[in-house]
Amino acid sequence: MAGSTWSSHGKLERHSLLLLIAIIIVVAIGGLVEIAPLFYLENTIEPVKGMRPYTPLELEGRDIYVREGCYLCHSQMIRSLKDEVERYGHYSLAAESMYDHPFQWGSERHGPDLARVGGKYSDGWHRDHLIDPRSVVPESVMPPYRFLAEKTLDYRDIQQKLRAQKTVGVPYTDEMIAHAEDDLKAQDDPFASVSGLHARYGAKVVNRNFAGDPDRITEMDALIAYLQMLGTLVDFSTYHADAPANQR
Repeated sequence: MAGSTWSSHGKLERHSLLLLIAIIIVVAIGGLVEIAPLFYLENTIEPVKGMRPYTPLELEGRDIYVREGCYLCHSQMIRSLKDEVERYGHYSLAAESMYDHPFQWGSERHGPDLARVGGKYSDGWHRDHLIDPRSVVPESVMPPYRFLAEKTLDYRDIQQKLRAQKTVGVPYTDEMIAHAEDDLKAQDDPFASVSGLHARYGAKVVNRNFAGDPDRITEMDALIAYLQMLGTLVDFSTYHADAPANQR
């Protein structure tokens, strides 16, 4: 019986056309098994309590993060491996990237993963690190980004950015778009009224001058605001993967 099986296998290996056809059939079956269930799901991302769209200031910071190629050295995806969870925190959830276009998972880690960097360091630490990385991390190979503190943030098209995000599924409301510029200014001003900002984005949004220059909003303000919210939206002290969606 065994000899007959190996004999049949040998025929397949000796005929490249038959082997190619067999490979195509196997790959097609495997692809169908993976793809077919997705047609019966309303959403491939399970909702998680706490997730919200980026505030206008955070969105500007994210655009700067992408523009400067930070994703080339820093990933934003913690795998469910013991060493990664012990170092970086809870493994990443799909919902945490649901409003990222494109997502920032990354493929290299010349620097640490940033999925849970929010609140881990002070604004001053981030400012010093961006201006002179080796002043706080002597072994760092990261280039300096001092110019971000010197460049005033251009947010004249922030409403258009929110509209563009809305077209790809990010749930920005007309009210969020209309107040985008006001919300951006309020988040960077520790003395501003933030009742509207909190009503639109949640009470956990903090308002302060992130980069330490009270006279203007810089690109560094926006970038630090983005970094400081990463990984802070989901309360993992109460999150349970097997709980109903409205309780996660």
